[in-house]
Amino acid sequence: MAMTNEEAHALSRKRGTSRLIYGTARVVLTPIAAVWYRFKVTGAEYVPKEGAAIIAPNHKSFYDSFFVGLATRRHLHFMAKTELFEGKSAPLLSGLGAFPVRRGTADPDALETARLHLEAGRVLALFPEGTRHRDPEQLRSPHKGAGRLAIEAQCPIVPCAITGTDHLFAGWFPRPVKVQVSFAPAIQPAQLEATPEAAADLIENQVWPEVEREFARLKANPGLLAAILAALSAGAAGGGIAYSNQQKKKPRRKVVVRKLKLRRKKKKGPFRR
Repeated sequence: MAMTNEEAHALSRKRGTSRLIYGTARVVLTPIAAVWYRFKVTGAEYVPKEGAAIIAPNHKSFYDSFFVGLATRRHLHFMAKTELFEGKSAPLLSGLGAFPVRRGTADPDALETARLHLEAGRVLALFPEGTRHRDPEQLRSPHKGAGRLAIEAQCPIVPCAITGTDHLFAGWFPRPVKVQVSFAPAIQPAQLEATPEAAADLIENQVWPEVEREFARLKANPGLLAAILAALSAGAAGGGIAYSNQQKKKPRRKVVVRKLKLRRKKKKGPFRR
């Protein structure tokens, strides 16, 4: 059933995630991610085992939060657009750690819920890019909101990169792409003042360069199957070009039609031999 913003925030602040819903989702989704999406995680040890923390991933797909959640044993809490809580999936999303945010504004309710999660020693997954960035090769410039929260809570912020989620489905059918998540060492915002300048410096000059570095590394290592498919595709394309060039260079044969002259046989007369 649907939830109002007030109901969703109140439930998120009090309960956090639902152990039943979160645990069931993890049991169901982990083997699917491992087998179908060849899910690979590196640097999971950089996520603090206890206490408040912020994970700062790039954002390519609605499903990024779920894969980042599968990549760590900690339960994640994340912002989701308020429209998602207007449908029947609202209790499920809330149980998985989502709480609503009004996009395009500095939503004070969402920020307060985020602060309360950190005060309770929980983990937030906040996307510095804000909304999803569809370009599969590039990242968008980050916002400073995650840096401000990290400074205020004096909690570590973990750079995170994720690839493969931008092409999970062909229509409604799941594509067997490789999804990778990589965490970089946590950055401590100790002794930084909670100012816009300090928050911007933390995100733009410390956190985001690590995200970009890990993102580039993952893109350069797409996996064996993807490399084989790319090589086959390149080989097929190269073969087609070579064949086309060969056909162009091949000289045309001139067809010479020889006219055959038929000799008429003269009839011999009775006196000719």
